[in-house]
Amino acid sequence: MEFFDVLFDRRTTNGPFLSEPVSEEHQRLLIRAAASAPSQFNSQPWRFLVIEDPTTIATIARISGESMTAVISEGSFFERYKRHFRFSAEEMAEHRSGMYFDRLPSPLRPFTRTVFTRAGVRAMRMLRVPRTLGEENRRLVAGSPLILGVMLDRQERGAHPLADFYCQFSMGAAVENLWLTTVELGMGIQFISFPMEQPDQWERIIDLLEVPDDLELMALYRLGYVPAQARRPAIDWSSRERRPPSQFVFRETCSVPQEGWDEG
Repeated sequence: MEFFDVLFDRRTTNGPFLSEPVSEEHQRLLIRAAASAPSQFNSQPWRFLVIEDPTTIATIARISGESMTAVISEGSFFERYKRHFRFSAEEMAEHRSGMYFDRLPSPLRPFTRTVFTRAGVRAMRMLRVPRTLGEENRRLVAGSPLILGVMLDRQERGAHPLADFYCQFSMGAAVENLWLTTVELGMGIQFISFPMEQPDQWERIIDLLEVPDDLELMALYRLGYVPAQARRPAIDWSSRERRPPSQFVFRETCSVPQEGWDEG
C-alpha cells in the first residue's frame, strides 16, 4: 500500500517553504524520477533547468509578482477562469470541481460576488488588492530555495503532425513523476503560473534564463522542503472537491457510466 500512499498524498504547496537548500542528492532523485517517464519511441523530449541562484530566483519572483498584479488589476484573470470558481459550499458540492472562492487569498474574499464586474475590479484597484496579491506572490516565489524550468525540444515537437501532442503528453508524465517524488522527500512543489498569463513577462524570463532557440520553456515550478506542521492531508476522494468516478468513468462505451465505484 505504500505506493498508493504516495499517489494519494500528492499535493500542491501554496505556502512558504523552509529556507533550507534542496540537497544535491534530492535534486538528482527528482530529475531521475522525471527522466524515467515514458515517451514516444523513447524520444525523451524534455529538458530541465535547475535554478538555485538567489539573484535569479529574486528576479523570477519579481516578474511573477508584477504579472499577478497586472492580470488581477485588469480583470482578465477572473474573466478567463470564471468557469472554475465556486461561490458556496453547495455549489462546490454540486460540481465537485474547481476552486471554492472562500479559499482564495483573504484580500479577494470581500469581492466574492462582484469580482466579475467592472465595478468590482475598479474597487479592487482602489483598495490596492492587485498590488497586495502581487507582493504576496513575489515573497512566496522569492522564498523558494529551488526553481525548476521544464523545456521541450522544438525539433521533436515539430517532427510530424502528432509530435507536439506526444511531447506534451510525455512532459506531463515526467512532471507527475517528479511531483510524486517530492512527497517522498518531504518536499512541496507549485506551478509558477502568472508570468505565463503575460507573454511579454514570459519573454523576460526566457531571456533571463538564456533559453536557446532550439528549446521552448514550457513551465516553471518552485520547490522546497515543507514544514511538517504545514503538510496538507492526503487527498480525500469522497470530499466535495473531487468528482465521483460515476461522473468521469464509462464502461464499454461512452453512453454507459461506471456504477458502484463512488464509495470506497
